[in-house]
Amino acid sequence: MNVLDPTTVSRRGFLGGVAGAALAGLAPDPAIAAGPPEPAPRHRPPNVVFISIDDLGWDELGSYGNTFNETPRIDRLAREGIRFTSAYAAAPVCSPTRAALVTGLYPVHTGITDFLRGEPAASDKYLSPDIPTLPDVLRPFGYTTGLIGKWHLTETYSGPYDERPGNPYAHGFDEVIASEQKYIADGDYFHPYFFMPDLPAREPGEHLTDRLAAEAVDFITRHRHEPFFLHLSNYAVHTALDGKPDLVAKYRAKPGAGQAPNRPVLAAMLESVDQQVGQIADTLADLGLDRDTLLLITSDNGGPYDDANQPLRGGKGDLYEGGIRVPLIAYWPGTVGRGQENATPTSTIDMLPTVLDLAGGNPDGRFDGTSIAPVLTGTGTVERETLFWVYPHFIGRTHPHAAVRSGQFKLVQYLRDGRSELYHLIRDPAETTDLSDRYPQKARQLRGLLQAHIAESDLFPAPPTPEHYPTAELEEPFDSGLERWSVLPVTAYAAPAVVSGGRVAVTTNRMTHLIFRSDVAPGSDRAAVVLDTGTFAEAGTQDTVFVGLAKDAGNYLLFRYHNGLHRAGWDLRVNGTLVTAGVEPLDNLDGTVDLTGPNARYAFVLRGHVATAYVDQGDGWEFLFTADTGGAIDFSDPAVRAQYRYAASVRLDSGTITLDGLTARRA
Repeated sequence: MNVLDPTTVSRRGFLGGVAGAALAGLAPDPAIAAGPPEPAPRHRPPNVVFISIDDLGWDELGSYGNTFNETPRIDRLAREGIRFTSAYAAAPVCSPTRAALVTGLYPVHTGITDFLRGEPAASDKYLSPDIPTLPDVLRPFGYTTGLIGKWHLTETYSGPYDERPGNPYAHGFDEVIASEQKYIADGDYFHPYFFMPDLPAREPGEHLTDRLAAEAVDFITRHRHEPFFLHLSNYAVHTALDGKPDLVAKYRAKPGAGQAPNRPVLAAMLESVDQQVGQIADTLADLGLDRDTLLLITSDNGGPYDDANQPLRGGKGDLYEGGIRVPLIAYWPGTVGRGQENATPTSTIDMLPTVLDLAGGNPDGRFDGTSIAPVLTGTGTVERETLFWVYPHFIGRTHPHAAVRSGQFKLVQYLRDGRSELYHLIRDPAETTDLSDRYPQKARQLRGLLQAHIAESDLFPAPPTPEHYPTAELEEPFDSGLERWSVLPVTAYAAPAVVSGGRVAVTTNRMTHLIFRSDVAPGSDRAAVVLDTGTFAEAGTQDTVFVGLAKDAGNYLLFRYHNGLHRAGWDLRVNGTLVTAGVEPLDNLDGTVDLTGPNARYAFVLRGHVATAYVDQGDGWEFLFTADTGGAIDFSDPAVRAQYRYAASVRLDSGTITLDGLTARRA
């Protein structure tokens, strides 16, 4: 059965509560707010430089065991500071981790749970400025905040930069430098940069990692007399890989080059990042700021190459350790002890409360994250009960799943059918042995914790049962013909539809796509429409049925099921054009759905501009996928919703397809 439980807590309501709580109590003590004399430099709030390396794998730094890549400056900082061995990204992909960094919240509480697409995407997501972020929290303590490099928290790449929804200025950053103006796609590392067309080069043949280093040095120098927070957000070492030619040649000449996991181009790019880190550390020392500055180095998720995360299992997109456990190095001379290795479980969500704590604020209860300042300063330890991850998307081979770590145990649960796996991370960091049968009570405990976290987040709509959608709006068993229905041809040729014995049937030997549009519009943006499937053609190449909403033959959102491939997916058509940009790789579902059984049903569940597919193959409702259409059509708008009707559809090129009935209910 499906793992997802309904909840009455709305995400909007929860975010409002989080936002209010996060802003309350963040101001410094009244004496500070009144304007005290400027403190001596050593006693001012510490500067923080947070360096993120895009897609850096667990095993790609020398200090974490790599013997091919050369990262001497980062490794030196690890020797002279703390090297964390149980640090985690808040998500297995970049955008939700970046949202967690600036909010201190789990991705499910920011609305950003997947990487954000380019502007043609059907969705229209961005990090809402209504959520307090790091600049809001630090401003009362006199901080200047800067972002240099990658932001990736909006899907809008047109119009004035500072007017785009979710842009970093809207979140209060004082300076935003060399941040993408267009979607970053597969990366670009030599000037001119296609995703920053207005950025002039500072030197001939400029490499992007070097440019970010120069900008960081300038930022630190400009703000050396005031507390500052700088996020240096590297685009490297994200694919497509492209390093400096001389460094690439150096690594290609090394023994073992090209043999997994040794990647000369990645190694070259990583050496450039290492040089960048060295420049920043040297600048802090030269300006006398090193003892006043916490320098943090980490990754936004695991590496995309599984062998780059050894001995951990999996990689980017996975909630196994290889996708979320990342390097984390903390360097702060005179405060952070030298040469430490620390196993405290920590996450990206901890960064904001930690910085607030170090600045003199009180982060308790305001964030999902926990301050690790006691670990950094050597004044205590951090005890935490749980860490959660929810990734309700498809990427590569990965299906929607979630995970929880509690103490030494971690449970990974798949969201479609609820199956779960239990691992002991201390004895088995590679997650090779599922201990669910050996420790059933522990597995039940962690499943309960994860279930409660998912329910509290209100991430998914309730399954399409009458108890969740009590008001019937349409009950059509096709017993009385199609008088209330509009039969809309999508293709030029349309075979006739015949109603007989409580079924509507379409028979053809040519490509035919018909939409059966009811005369009932959804009375709410929280509704569910269920298709009772009949028989399939078992012939041709287009043996497909659909369920959802349609305005006409050129405007619809329909969930489809292709019987020949046992494939589920969705079609969004706007003004006659299929909007497919940003669609997740739903071919992951190929072969896993079968609607030929006697009790099979397919459901389209609407909630605002997001629709969710559920399937019942005879054993109860299972979650399949979600489709966010906010960038193209928003059904939370009553005027838009009034133009659409509950609908079913068939597409075939040979044989006969029948439909048994359609029902629709609303919350």
